[in-house]
Amino acid sequence: MRSILTALVAALMLFIVVAAAKARPAAPVPADTSVRMADAADAFIASLGSAERNRGTWELDAEQRFDWHFIPRERYGVRLQGMNSAQRVAAHGLLQSVLSSQGYLKATGVMQLEGILGRIENRPAQRNPEDYYFNIFGAPSPDGPWAWRFEGHHISVNVTAAGDARPSVTPAFMGSNPALVGEGPNAGRRLLGAEEDLARELMVLFSDAQLRTVIIETEAPRDVITGNARTVELDGYQGLEASRMNDAQSRALMLLIEEYLNNAAVDIADAEMDRIHAAGLGNLHFAWAGSTMRGEGHYYRIHGPTVLIEFDNVQGGANHVHSVWRDPQNDFGDDLLRRHYAEVDHP
Repeated sequence: MRSILTALVAALMLFIVVAAAKARPAAPVPADTSVRMADAADAFIASLGSAERNRGTWELDAEQRFDWHFIPRERYGVRLQGMNSAQRVAAHGLLQSVLSSQGYLKATGVMQLEGILGRIENRPAQRNPEDYYFNIFGAPSPDGPWAWRFEGHHISVNVTAAGDARPSVTPAFMGSNPALVGEGPNAGRRLLGAEEDLARELMVLFSDAQLRTVIIETEAPRDVITGNARTVELDGYQGLEASRMNDAQSRALMLLIEEYLNNAAVDIADAEMDRIHAAGLGNLHFAWAGSTMRGEGHYYRIHGPTVLIEFDNVQGGANHVHSVWRDPQNDFGDDLLRRHYAEVDHP
């Protein structure tokens, strides 16, 4: 009798669990980045007053869209320092709509480092962690073309969207000064450490013969070669082709590339990695310039048909990082917009 009762209770519990599962609404499918980003941009614009909209919204083809830089300078747009709480929430929501949690923490870390640098240099007025600006170009839409930028000292995130294709997120610059905080309550903080460490892990895998090809200069350049140029202009590839790397070296190279791509939302990062594969992994080149000793000036570059990554740590006694991820075909969404206009009728 007890066994029959036990079986009946078990059957009843199973029925309740199944019924509850059927009654529970299905989890919503998360919107892709294009939709999420357009909604976030609309919310940000709605939070602005008319004067702020005049400062921070532009036509898509405005020349200001391509006037990007990562040095301290006069900038236009809606300044973070002047925002109220609601505007700040909306602005950070826009950043989070396109950056991964890793990328968002790096971006906000750049701003925080600016304040830390101000205290180290005893120049707080010149190193303002709120001197960062948002600009939107065109009308945000999940279907049409538009763009936006977040920028200030040591960061420039340039995003272009067009329909249901994955947005372009290059040029994407991030810097860290100091690269390693050596004093005060933040001593030991190292914002862009993985970008250096993964490259060094790759370097130790190369043979002496390979290093003679990898190392293109004994002295590192003082900054990233491409600077703030509108388009990538380099005289061909330099360094060692990935086609001449063994499996361990190739895996280490891909981990380094992923560190940059994974700053973007997962659908964008996956799409960019697919493009790199489609262009041929063997066509990637890795080059190094400067010293291979920690604490001394160094630079590296990853260059392929659809990706250019530069990392430079020379200034400030090799304690000042500049890094950039660019796309030789699609910076500022150039290729994305060409395909959109070719495929979609515009009145």
